[in-house]
Amino acid sequence: MSSELLVDLGEDPATAQLGQLKLATIEDQQWPADESTLSKSETDISQRLDAGSPHLPWDHPFYDIARHQIIEVAGDDNFGRKVIVFNACRMPPQHQLDHHKLLMYLKGTLDQYVESDYTLIYFHHGLTSENKPSLSWLRDAYREFDRKYKKNIKALYIVHPTMFIKTLLILFKPIISFKFGRKINYVSYLSELEDVVKCEQLIIPARVKEYDNKLRAALKPTAQPPMSPPRSPPLPNQIFGVPLTTLRERSPDGDAVPVVMRDTISFLSEQGLEIEGIFRRSANVTLVKEVQLKYNSGEAVNFSEMEDVHLAAVILKTFLRELPEPLLTYQLYNDIVNFTSVSSESQVTVMKTLVESLPEENYMSLRYLITFLAQVSANSEVNKMTNSNLAVVFGPNLLWGRDNAMSLSAIGPINNFTRTLLDQQHLVFT
Repeated sequence: MSSELLVDLGEDPATAQLGQLKLATIEDQQWPADESTLSKSETDISQRLDAGSPHLPWDHPFYDIARHQIIEVAGDDNFGRKVIVFNACRMPPQHQLDHHKLLMYLKGTLDQYVESDYTLIYFHHGLTSENKPSLSWLRDAYREFDRKYKKNIKALYIVHPTMFIKTLLILFKPIISFKFGRKINYVSYLSELEDVVKCEQLIIPARVKEYDNKLRAALKPTAQPPMSPPRSPPLPNQIFGVPLTTLRERSPDGDAVPVVMRDTISFLSEQGLEIEGIFRRSANVTLVKEVQLKYNSGEAVNFSEMEDVHLAAVILKTFLRELPEPLLTYQLYNDIVNFTSVSSESQVTVMKTLVESLPEENYMSLRYLITFLAQVSANSEVNKMTNSNLAVVFGPNLLWGRDNAMSLSAIGPINNFTRTLLDQQHLVFT
């Protein structure tokens, strides 16, 4: 994977320099074309939506944007950062898409995560002369994303870059700061993403996979990039990625709450309650892997011996996200996504019924976690982590769809359920 730095020409004279480029006068047909055309079957994404996946009601102001599934949220990356995915191949022709609303929809997604470290993955393949936005729109879009969006984006990965996208970034050098430029990475093959995120948690469009295979096939055997590494067989004492029932059976004392949750929460209860932005920061990926390996090898882990409090926070989120089935289970997915339709008077009763229907291991672990998060929220004047902020962080780690990725339409209800659970935890778990 290569990273190209964009030259910083300064923020203040950017407007003048941009004017000298006369970007708005470039005709749309002069843009470099991509390698393929967009077929009608590929643009009509709404007809291929999973019938079980939630999407916005037809009368929602963003329905016409959300139905294309251009923007998705795919859990956390290997560094503990939220992953936002943008699929260019799912963009319909220009006349079928309101690009201003697309921008607002993207901002609405990012607004939930910009206070935390996050990663943006852009699948470029499929952007063609039919569906690409105007150059002036891209210029305005970059300006629309002010410092609050750029501060905590830790990396932007452009997958399958073409001469078009590279030329575009050269044109935009005058308005792209040096700091932001350092975060831009070109990714030539999907296998290279494994350094960043587990590719199975990304819903990679079939067209993108096919194009990646085509690129590989065109290479000489000696120049073939490495394939995604096969999944290692589980270790005898494997903890991450193992069902809660199995972990309980292995536990010497039969504790329903996994040792990773007990260790991290115990440590954070002592050391992390007054850390500003706890659960919003990422951690050193090497240390994260080392801690995971220790747990999976049956070794004891002592977070007090490590200097980074955020490491324990990332390990907790990683453990939850790597469960084969989310803590709140697939069975409750539809009930939770539709929880917003429950009247305020009935919410506690309904929520109590839902969580009590969980398997015992899930219920006990959820109660243990939520009780701790209530402690975190009680110190929100210091750590800035209110119930709403915690819900944004933990909602996607407590529940996701069977396909792992979630659209903005699903994230809102899941986060709302998590916030309400935190608000009412003293009643729900009595």
